[in-house]
Amino acid sequence: MTTRITRPSFIAMAISLSALSGGFTAAAEMDHSQMNHGSAPSAMGGMDHSQPTRERTSQNQTPTADHGKMDHGAMDHSKMNHGSADAARTTSRTPIPVLTDADRKAAFPPLPGHQIHDSAINGFFLLDQLEYQDANDGSALAWDASGWLGGDIDRVWFRSEGERTNGVTEDAELQLLYGRSIGPWWDVVAGVRQDFKPESPQTWAAFGFQGLALYNFEAEATAFIGENGQTAARLEGEYDILLTNRLILQPTAEVNFYGKNDPERGVGSGLANTELGLRLRYEIVRQFAPYIGVSWSRSYGNTADLVREEDGDVSEARFVAGIRVWF
Repeated sequence: MTTRITRPSFIAMAISLSALSGGFTAAAEMDHSQMNHGSAPSAMGGMDHSQPTRERTSQNQTPTADHGKMDHGAMDHSKMNHGSADAARTTSRTPIPVLTDADRKAAFPPLPGHQIHDSAINGFFLLDQLEYQDANDGSALAWDASGWLGGDIDRVWFRSEGERTNGVTEDAELQLLYGRSIGPWWDVVAGVRQDFKPESPQTWAAFGFQGLALYNFEAEATAFIGENGQTAARLEGEYDILLTNRLILQPTAEVNFYGKNDPERGVGSGLANTELGLRLRYEIVRQFAPYIGVSWSRSYGNTADLVREEDGDVSEARFVAGIRVWF
């Protein structure tokens, strides 16, 4: 069947096609430079509008600028608003008050104790050993104490040591010395020593030095001159090994020399005897510490011969337990 197109209908169709073609042409030739984006063009002159609006908004997303194509060179940083930062920087603050003597006194109160080289009188007492000893002849009580009274340069020192066995005093002595500092770590001392036991009392003149050797090794070296021309010398040393801040191992040593034989007191000339000790203490507080340990003593030469004549032991090891106190 043939469809006939009348002239009026053909004319209407042509007019419609012409209008449609004109609309597409106008859309293609639209000048985007005339679009008003407010202040956005000045800051983002390189924004890419080449993609159709329909594609950018097809998934209900807000159209975004293509920052890869943004022209940051066109941005005028000199016109950016830094007013808030400047205002914060220039905001006035409360000035720091000037320190006064009262402020300094409150921050640094005077410390207790004495000042170096002042005229105050100070003192110190150390009961280094007060111990029970398990001796061959029975139980023994031994002590070793020292202390001083005075200033930083000049002091009066005392030393005392002794031993009681089965309730009887076998050995006891007391030294009273004047000490003067000759350096940060050393003192020279001079004075008297009084022996109460053994046998009858005897007085000695004493002089020597004491202090800290290398690595905090405490040392004493003292020479003695007796009433009857007897001479003697004693060397003592001890060292603290810190196993922990409170657990301390202390080795000790004592060596005695005599110038001539003294059978009445059981000592001979030359090297008379030595005593070595090893004590482990625990400082409950710094001023009080119980300890346990061992001591070993030995006699030599003429002194050993005198000990044998009295049926004594030339060498003896003892278990010890005691306390150490200072204030």
